[in-house]
Amino acid sequence: MKTLFVVLTFILVVSTITSANGADTNTVSSTVVTDKSVPTANAPSVVVNNSDICKVATSGAIQTNILGLATGIVVDDELCQLLKLSRQLYASGLKVASISLLATDPRVFDSLVMAGTPPPYMGAIGSEALEKWKSNPNMIPEGSVVFNDEDVLKINVNEDVSNGEFQKFLFYAMAMYIGIPILF
Repeated sequence: MKTLFVVLTFILVVSTITSANGADTNTVSSTVVTDKSVPTANAPSVVVNNSDICKVATSGAIQTNILGLATGIVVDDELCQLLKLSRQLYASGLKVASISLLATDPRVFDSLVMAGTPPPYMGAIGSEALEKWKSNPNMIPEGSVVFNDEDVLKINVNEDVSNGEFQKFLFYAMAMYIGIPILF
């Protein structure tokens, strides 16, 4: 009986050791990676060091799961160039040339005509310039809205507002400014 007890104990110990070793060898080990992000396309930094060159830097980037693209360019600022050239002409004493250069912009052209001081035309200024602009509408800057209306073509530089509309406007403006309601 003692022998049987020793044999059973031996079998039990061996089976425990074997099952423990079997558990170690039968376990599948794996690592799950969940933090796998795609690299990002960063827009390049385009630096314009000289503020006197009238250039604007722009950059951009786009990223997908497969491909990333980034680029940067420098663009000419035409309005800045126009203003710098006009300032230089004015500083040189060429005031009429400075205004003529600015008047190539349709907004400036329109505002000069609406203010009653038409831009110079081939050396002519004032009402003489206005008549030359009217007779040569193909020379007017593209985008100008002043000479699109037939009534505007009848503008006279020395014309005085005599119908009282301006006075009426001032009356309404003053009344609104001081808070008096006008019911007519």
